[in-house]
Amino acid sequence: MGSEIVLDLFPWLKVYRDGTIERTAGVKVVPPGLDPQTHVFSKDILIAPETHVSARIYRPNFLTKHPKLPLVVYLHGGAFCVASPANPNYHTSLNKLVAEADVIVLSVGYRLAPEYPLPTAYQDSWAALQWVASHKEEDGNNETWIKDFVDLDRVYLVGDSAGANIAHHLALRIKDSDPGLNLKILGIGMIHPYFWGTNPIGSEFTDGIRKELVDKWWLYVCPSDKGCDDPLINPFVDGSPDLAGLGCDRVLVIVAEKDILKDRGRFYYDKLVKSEWKGKAEIMENEGEDHVFHIFSPESDKAKSLFKRLAAFLNQGMAVGV
Repeated sequence: MGSEIVLDLFPWLKVYRDGTIERTAGVKVVPPGLDPQTHVFSKDILIAPETHVSARIYRPNFLTKHPKLPLVVYLHGGAFCVASPANPNYHTSLNKLVAEADVIVLSVGYRLAPEYPLPTAYQDSWAALQWVASHKEEDGNNETWIKDFVDLDRVYLVGDSAGANIAHHLALRIKDSDPGLNLKILGIGMIHPYFWGTNPIGSEFTDGIRKELVDKWWLYVCPSDKGCDDPLINPFVDGSPDLAGLGCDRVLVIVAEKDILKDRGRFYYDKLVKSEWKGKAEIMENEGEDHVFHIFSPESDKAKSLFKRLAAFLNQGMAVGV
């Protein structure tokens, strides 16, 4: 009986009657080190020993201390329940992003549901931001790659899917944090953001199979009485924070034409533009592509185009002297 599958959350994991969880995606890992193709160097670090929150940090291999580089705090996807910074797809993609944008990347290893139910992923990611901010203090943390090579006045949040969702909530929390976090976020790059809702919009009306899958994913990782209208997943229901409270100056929303989540991404962009938020929002669509295609096919021409667009977004501040 223990081997009977009671819940199949395709393609992420299976739950058996005895409570065993089998992750069927995002479980492979690769070590950090020097990537011979991009000449990007990476290493693993521990951010919070008490919770075992870790990160993989990336930098161009050949660096000088001047000028210092922007820092990208990266939040991976995986429906809040699979993947890690050591996943080979993410490792390859972030090597390419670092090489293209000439930035330092801190890829956060937040803890996963269901072993660590939401809002753990948000709390762990906030702890990572606090850890980064502490490097501005004399008695703070002292990771040499951040101390020596990062301009802490040029920090960005970037995430794909669930990671883009986390980035949104972190940017809201930064502005409302009391005492305030001693860190300014210049912008957020939201790649194929994972937002959802009970009532369908756009292609969700006609793609019932995938809508049911996304419903099941969310209800599993966040079993709240609000279901798919929990403010964590639906930023526009009653009780959700106002978008005017985003603590950043710029937002880039990237959607994919064949992605069931694309209409939510567009809706987020439209709402943001019409809100009282004072920043600048941009949107890009990956034509003919599906959800997080760039993670699975980082060598494709359209993935390279995505990395270039994101790199341009991250380097705008340098061009205007922010």
